[in-house]
Parts: sequence; C-alpha cells; structure tokens
Amino acid sequence: MPDNVPRAIAAPLLDWYDAHARDLPWRARPGANAPDPYRVWLSEVMLQQTQVASVIPYFAKFTARWPSFADLAAAEDAELMAAWAGLGYYARARNLLACAREVARRGSLPETEAELLGLPGVGGYTAAAIAAIAFGQRAVVVDANVERVVSRLFAVTEPLPGARPKIRALTDGITPDARAGDFAQAMMDLGSGICTARAPRCLACPLREQCDGFAGGAPERFPVKTPKPAKPQRHGTMFWLTRGDAVLLVRRPAKGLLGGMRALPTGPWSETPPGLIGAPLATDWRWLDALVRHGFTHFNLDVRLATATIAAHTDAPEGEWWPIAGIAAAGLPTVFAKAANMFGRMHA
Repeated sequence: MPDNVPRAIAAPLLDWYDAHARDLPWRARPGANAPDPYRVWLSEVMLQQTQVASVIPYFAKFTARWPSFADLAAAEDAELMAAWAGLGYYARARNLLACAREVARRGSLPETEAELLGLPGVGGYTAAAIAAIAFGQRAVVVDANVERVVSRLFAVTEPLPGARPKIRALTDGITPDARAGDFAQAMMDLGSGICTARAPRCLACPLREQCDGFAGGAPERFPVKTPKPAKPQRHGTMFWLTRGDAVLLVRRPAKGLLGGMRALPTGPWSETPPGLIGAPLATDWRWLDALVRHGFTHFNLDVRLATATIAAHTDAPEGEWWPIAGIAAAGLPTVFAKAANMFGRMHA
C-alpha cells in the first residue's frame, strides 16, 4: 500500500491496548487520568537503552527513596550514583540529578516538547514521550519498538539509520490527536510483545491487515539495517589493594566514562595491555590468573587483575577504604563489580 494512503491504525491498536496493555509501575491504566509526571520522567530516563525488566527494580527503589522531584533534587551526588550502579549509561544518572534540581527550582516539570528539550538529559524521544504520556499532548514518539513496527507496516526498504526521518514522518501520519500517550505506549507494547525482532507473532497482531510487511510474506526483513562495524578492543588493569579487612576504592573523575562513580583503581584503557601503569602505589603487585571482559557501547574491554596488601601503618594512597565483606554495598559500576567478585573468588 502506498505511503500516502491513509490507514486505520489508531482505532484497532487502541482497542487492542485497552485489552492487553502491560501493567507497569509508572503507567496509568488505558484511558485513565494521566500518571504522575515525575514517575513518567523517571521511567523514561531509566528506559533509555535499557530493558523494562532491568528498570523495574531500580524504579521501585528510586521512587521509594525519592518519591518526588524535590526529594531527588536533595539527594547527594554520590548517594544517587551508588543507587544507580548496575543500570549502566551513567551519564543518565548525572543528568537525572541535574534535571531534578532544575525542575525543583522551576516548581514543576514543563509540559511541552520544546520546554522539555531544554532540560538536562532530555532528548527528542524522551521529550515526546513525556509530553504524550504525562500530559496527553499529541507528540510523535519513536523508540526502537515503534521504529520496528512502523518499518514493517510500511515495508520501509531504506536501511537504518538513514531511514529514521522517513519512519518518523510515517509515525506522525498515524498518530492520533486523542489518546496520544496511550497510542505511543500501545505501539511500544506491540513492538515488545507481538511485533518482535525475531519471529513476530503476526497472527495475534491487531494491525495485520494494514501491514505491508505481513502482506509481503517476510515482515522480519524490516527494519533493514546497515551492518555495524566491529567494536575496537581495549585493555586495562584493575588494582585490588587491601589493608586489613578493607580494600581501596577511588572516585572516578566527574566527567567522562562512569564519571563520579566509586570504583577500583585502574590505569589507562588502551589498545595494548598497560601493565602496572596507573597503580595506586609502588609495591609488590601480584597478577591473578583471571581476566574480566566487559562490553561498553563503543568498545570491548579486557581487564587484568593485580593485587597487593599493605600494612596498617603504611602511608596509604588517596581514596576510600571499604570493608571487603560489604563490597556489594559500594555501588560499583558493573565492570568494577565483576572485577571485585573475581578478586573475592580468587582470594576465597
């Protein structure tokens, strides 16, 4: 079907959503009054590049501890970063706190996309999602699930990422004026549970009859993607320096990867193994027969582990001595938590 032919998308999709909407802690029921804008904003920031199942326990922890913008704005930076540990993409946590403080200063969360875009950590998708879901405004909301649904509905043959402007325009063409928030969430639910990346459940889809991808017999072909280049490989060393029953932790620089997070000391992450460069102390380091591997968005990292012990009276490097038995409470980012667990197993 040509792109310029109107399609009856919203009505059958909203009927399906009324019966099958996911029950998520930040959502209002279909057709109900708009949910708490704070909860919508918090969930949308957490859901950036993160699966729903991973977000739910963090969302529960955050809303119990900081139930409003004012509560979150008053949080200590280190306290929030520790609570975020394990959720990844740590710039979101820094922006989350900055945004909460700005909203608290203003007195309320802005309601329009244009104003929302002026807040820290709020990009085009997040602004549209908040405007539609929290405030009922008509907004064009396109996440990865919506992108997949629309590319199949219209059999978009241009490959991603170049096809995104066209997919957004097509989404704009099917977004209704009424119940825009429910429509956006219905599209997300359809992509998550029915129009999945692999083995889409077309026979259960309320939009099957309107779908060019289904009519062509191979909806899983869409969206067409340009092959990704291989990630570069980097190498590093992490240092486990103990004194009595405690281990040395440091605070990473405020800006940059994992900025502001509590971590194990580490040297540079470079194209070749750095050895003991960046060690927190010149002492007799012992290499462990272990390797920690971790994938970041833009590179893969292999980390070797070095350990040493110093006496209680030794002049200690700058940092924080953390009880080894309570290392799980330190809020280490995932790659450092992996290393800490490895050190623990090797010393057990």
